Amino acid sequence: MLFIYRAGLYCITWINNLNYDKIQTKNEVVEIYVNDFLRMLKYQRNFSDHSIKSYDHDIHEFITFLKTESLSVQTFKYIDARNYLAMLYGRNLKKSTVSRKISTLRSYYNYLADRDCVDINPFTGLPFPKKEAVLPDFMYENEIEALFSSLDENHKMYERDLAILELLYATGMRAGELISLRLQDIDFTVQVVRVLGKGRKWRVVPFHDRAARALKSYAETYSEEILKNDAMWVNHRGGPLTVRGLRHIIDMTVKRSALHLDIHPHTFRHTFATHLLNNGADLRAVQDLLGHESLSTTQRYTHVTTEQLKKTYLNAHPSNKKR
Repeated sequence: MLFIYRAGLYCITWINNLNYDKIQTKNEVVEIYVNDFLRMLKYQRNFSDHSIKSYDHDIHEFITFLKTESLSVQTFKYIDARNYLAMLYGRNLKKSTVSRKISTLRSYYNYLADRDCVDINPFTGLPFPKKEAVLPDFMYENEIEALFSSLDENHKMYERDLAILELLYATGMRAGELISLRLQDIDFTVQVVRVLGKGRKWRVVPFHDRAARALKSYAETYSEEILKNDAMWVNHRGGPLTVRGLRHIIDMTVKRSALHLDIHPHTFRHTFATHLLNNGADLRAVQDLLGHESLSTTQRYTHVTTEQLKKTYLNAHPSNKKR
């Protein structure tokens, strides 16, 4: 067995010579590559933990398929990739989900090919499913106010919950970005927050007076726990809040509000962007506030505002009412 050490990874060059009836042995070898690939995504390409979990799930789902079909990473060809794509479609998955899974496997095979562990990438040239044109969900201003009003002032964690909702709506930050905040990331003097976004890139986002008041009240009440955890948000036990805990807070708030809406942390981000654009904000300014790499990602919110403008027009125009 000959192992070649390359860029801190063990590339097993003899794997192509293994007997293909030893599927379990080969997949143990493949597991080494999976772990190295995921480490590369985390430490070299700065992928978020959420993205890495998705990659991990998609790759292991693929490995299970290989075992079922008595195939290996090395014997898997373009025709097999087409069959795999057909299998994914047969599960009635969303086009965006299928596209993500194929993109994951294409990246993984590129990684293996760069290390001479496979000869070809069978996913090269495989057609990606066209993404569905889904407009972002957002809340209207009266719905946002109804959500805030539903918070129970007598609840033990009222100040925390109010501060969280205010900051989500005031800044449009992602759930993971909010949870990773520390007290030193917030400048109360100039009312800005430093946000560590995707690709571990920092951006600065301002927040308004109402959010500032809620944040100050919360920070003063829970200063001891915040300093102890070195994390901005605490759970009901005094430990650091998780993304799962954040989702639970929003779920409970929505139930109390009696709003029949599917609201999640990212809904606040969509709402933030939509409301800014509805009120005349510059598209590139919104791009910077959201931390989008591409302007086209931000432009999808203009479709939301256009649709809303059209709806308002049709409801208000006298000629349309006469029909």
